[in-house]
Amino acid sequence: MQDLSPWEDAQKMIAKAGREGVNLVWDRLKDQTPHCTFCEQGLTCSKCVMGPCRINPKGPKKMLGVCGADGDLTVARNFGRFVAAGAAAHSDHGRDLLETLAAIGEGQTTDYGIRDEAKLERICKELGIETQGLTVREQAKALANLFFEDYGCRSHNVAFSSRAPQKRKDVWKRFGCTPRGIDRDCVEMLHRTHMGVDCDPVSICLHASRVALADGWGGSMIATEISDIIFGTPKPVKSLVNLGVLKEDQVNILVHGHSPIVSEMILAAAREPEILAKAKEVGAQGINIAGLCCTGNELLMRQGVPMAGNHLMTELAIVTGAVEMVIVDYQCIMPSLVNVANCYHTKFVSTSDKAKFPGGIHMEFNFKNARE
Repeated sequence: MQDLSPWEDAQKMIAKAGREGVNLVWDRLKDQTPHCTFCEQGLTCSKCVMGPCRINPKGPKKMLGVCGADGDLTVARNFGRFVAAGAAAHSDHGRDLLETLAAIGEGQTTDYGIRDEAKLERICKELGIETQGLTVREQAKALANLFFEDYGCRSHNVAFSSRAPQKRKDVWKRFGCTPRGIDRDCVEMLHRTHMGVDCDPVSICLHASRVALADGWGGSMIATEISDIIFGTPKPVKSLVNLGVLKEDQVNILVHGHSPIVSEMILAAAREPEILAKAKEVGAQGINIAGLCCTGNELLMRQGVPMAGNHLMTELAIVTGAVEMVIVDYQCIMPSLVNVANCYHTKFVSTSDKAKFPGGIHMEFNFKNARE
């Protein structure tokens, strides 16, 4: 059991799940082993309908795919798409925050506001936006419009690349890796790695670097800065972690995913007197919000909300039998959570049109209906 988790609470829940016949991530890993050697080495390809192909670089047979791609090209193509998918996920999270910032600036929402006005003004000035005479909303709108350009295809570099040392930018330029636009560079990777396009593994890997930089200096950095502007810049806090944060006498609600847009509103709603009164009407002493994975960290570092566990603890939190509801947005959410929740009284609720889970409850959530 200690090989599966070093945490005593996790070990107890793994054992409990085994007694109750609940299938967990470790069970499925065991079922999937031994893994396919070709897949582990990135030597499979299904990017066109002439395949799928498996490449054996050592030969003598299957050294080339049907199109003629060798092992190096096949691995580079797979790696490039792997990077593009991750960059797209991170950056699309940033886009949601950016759209919320724009909605604040344009007066389309009153549910969200600017908590760190000083940081908003500082970022505006850093990126060349003149703030004198502008209201907070006008600054938010101007900054949002600038960041929207980073998601397009007409710029030569993303705005925050100005933060990089000149020596580093020179390296990017020399290797053709300067991030130009988040969506542009991700789309170009999908194009390059299609059959019959870029057949140079080194060229593909260099563009993978550009895609990663577009995320790191673009989408992810935009998401981080906007999160601070809207929800407040984190400060060191003390809190509690692991499954002991669940409370026997309260309604336990777990928030899971990546987006503070959802989790911050769930926390705000759980603190409203009317909602607390409804919990007490059914015998609970209150509502206990706890986090899972990345959105849990968002609430932990800004609000001191306890953290029930990381990615591999998500199923185990439900196995406790103490969780009334898991509310998710997107990313890092195993589809198995719906099945595990159905083994107990836990309700599983998804909130994003981008991430739906068959068997769960779906309630669309955005900046327009956040308080409904």
